[in-house]
Amino acid sequence: METKIERVEGRACVLRGDDIDTDRIIPARFLRCVVFDGLGEHAFEDDREQAKGDHPLDQEASQGTRILVVGQNFGCGSSREHAPQALMRRGFDAFVGGSFAEIFAGNCTSLGLPCLTLSDDDLNALMEVVEADPAQDVVVDVEARTVTSRAGIARAHVADGTRQQLLEGTWNATAVLLEAGDAIERTAQGLPYS
Repeated sequence: METKIERVEGRACVLRGDDIDTDRIIPARFLRCVVFDGLGEHAFEDDREQAKGDHPLDQEASQGTRILVVGQNFGCGSSREHAPQALMRRGFDAFVGGSFAEIFAGNCTSLGLPCLTLSDDDLNALMEVVEADPAQDVVVDVEARTVTSRAGIARAHVADGTRQQLLEGTWNATAVLLEAGDAIERTAQGLPYS
């Protein structure tokens, strides 16, 4: 069985803005890959190029961060799995935001990447405190449904089913299927056709 995801702790990076779509997260020209290796270096490539080194992901304080703090409707647009793959390979292990596009959040769950949401006030407070002190650790607690930072402990939301998958380690459908291999074989043997 895959790893249980109860909490993620580490430094955070704030990416302000709403409706950041998957085309911005990983531009379409990088979708031709056969495997996802190397996608992390291209995360937000066009945005970073336009910012000429002033993009949050390019800041020295953001290097090695594990948690990405975002705005509303993050990951909207196309349903490409490449977007969470690129962010995971960039080093992010959890996301905190105002809201997430449903397919993006589902793709994250299938990779063991929690997406927790906060109220507007709590999200703004988290963004401000992380930008003011990027060296602090932030704790994304899936089990307790909280996000802890120097701003305090904020109540977070994660859907019950998603939370259960992360806590039980059943977020990886392939691993669950492989673990059930013997039971699947027994069931197949008992079917009237083969």
